[in-house]
Amino acid sequence: MKAHLRDESHTTALGVSLARALLPGLSIHLHGDLGAGKTALTRALLHAAGHTGHVKSPTYTLSEPYRVTLGGQDVNVIHYDLYRMGSPEEFLDAGFREDFDGHNICIVEWPEKAEGVLPPPDLRVILNVAGEGRDVELQAFSALGNSCLQRLHFPQIL
Repeated sequence: MKAHLRDESHTTALGVSLARALLPGLSIHLHGDLGAGKTALTRALLHAAGHTGHVKSPTYTLSEPYRVTLGGQDVNVIHYDLYRMGSPEEFLDAGFREDFDGHNICIVEWPEKAEGVLPPPDLRVILNVAGEGRDVELQAFSALGNSCLQRLHFPQIL
């Protein structure tokens, strides 16, 4: 699925749509250059999923956990930003792999920094700066990822 996000309001709208399509156990890898909108998308998703507090980029902490309710079920959403990791082994040393347990929803920015040790995504989101907006592509890599995309109702999807 591909779309053009004209501005930040469209990025927010995509985040809201993704929040409505989330399923427990989902692993989402976010790809894109600095400033492509990965954290903005995650922030919109978390707020739409019911988180009422501040959503900060985990650039220095590497991960930030959130608790939301989806379909009456409490679910942990863990947001990772691996940009500052020096090697994939740091991902293992931090114990992050254990979070990918089939129950938590894991959203990973800069997944290439943990290549080889990071569990594969159910859904890959690729964001690219395109003029004033962003081009986005969503790719499913599992039955869970396909279910998420089937549940996604985003009018700008081409």
